Amino acid sequence: MKITALRLYHVAPRWQFLAIDTDEGITGWGEPVLEGQAETVATAVKSFESLLLGKNPLNINAIWQTLYAGGFYRGGPILMSAISGIDQALWDIKGKYLSQPVYELLGGKVRDKMKTYTWVGGDDPSDEIAQIETLVEAGWDTFKLNGCGKLKFLDSHRSIDAVVERIAEIRSHFGNKIDFGLDFHGRVSMPMAKVLLHELTSYRPLFIEEPVLPEFSGYYSTLSQSTSIPLAAGERTFCRHDVKTILEAGGLAILQPDISHAGGITEGIKIASMADCYNVGLAPHCPLGPIALSACLTVDFISPNAVLQEQSMGIHYNQGADLLDYILNKEDFIITDGYIKPLDKPGLGVVIDEDKVIDAARIPPNWKNPIWYHEDGCFAEW
Repeated sequence: MKITALRLYHVAPRWQFLAIDTDEGITGWGEPVLEGQAETVATAVKSFESLLLGKNPLNINAIWQTLYAGGFYRGGPILMSAISGIDQALWDIKGKYLSQPVYELLGGKVRDKMKTYTWVGGDDPSDEIAQIETLVEAGWDTFKLNGCGKLKFLDSHRSIDAVVERIAEIRSHFGNKIDFGLDFHGRVSMPMAKVLLHELTSYRPLFIEEPVLPEFSGYYSTLSQSTSIPLAAGERTFCRHDVKTILEAGGLAILQPDISHAGGITEGIKIASMADCYNVGLAPHCPLGPIALSACLTVDFISPNAVLQEQSMGIHYNQGADLLDYILNKEDFIITDGYIKPLDKPGLGVVIDEDKVIDAARIPPNWKNPIWYHEDGCFAEW
């Protein structure tokens, strides 16, 4: 079998799908995208075309190593996101060729269903209680919300009190009937992170995500020693070598690699295993589309340390399309009481509505993350 063509489709809301065709009529699908940088990742995918055309797609390890190391310069969000989508599509081909779900090719599943959570509140969090109430009625009990909006490097106690009062109100309203993680999103400086972690402890968030920016990951250990709240991070790591340094430094309870940014399934299972060696849980980052989610679930179902899976149904970013809009097997993605079952069709288990994808790509989106500024005009982390 040989690879004959690569086809890219940039579609709403902010996703990019890759189809890899073969001379045996099998097509594999991947999701090579970096939020807000889809066009740049597409260029990187196209730059790999000469290394892929004519190759046997079943030789995934050899292809991965060539893409990763063959250009001398390696790593980073753009190249690794391109490799991730290619890798996902190759595994999809292999599973379809062997008529097996990819998780079966990787040794079989370790669980029968995977716990997921859903987003509430938006970028600048608001109206969370009403949103949570609606979702609780639909069977959800686990959520993630942004911990705060803009926060200065050294902010006032008034700002801290506003964050704490908002979280206190949510906990008071729902008691222990729900769990929620808080995403600091790298918006919080080390001084303010210490204050917020202390103030939020009594409201028992499930985890605090990206308590500080990833370039300050050396502080995870210090922060973890000052709080009983589990710390989570990893969406802005892009290979096992990035993760190695963080795990060795300690402090994280939950690792959150993105299987569309951190080298795909091939690298994702290595990262999951590394986390397991440090008694760190796995909760892959995935505010993306159905192929990205299916790749994450593949890793989840073979990883004993997988604890939670993010998914994007109804997320505030999904303007113009939602998770199920581009797939034909919607019934396989049903989430019941917060759990999703393995996608048991061959490959990644996603049946793409190709006509709809092609049509949607005729008007590609132009999603960019917001640019925030503080009241004094200085740049603020989003």
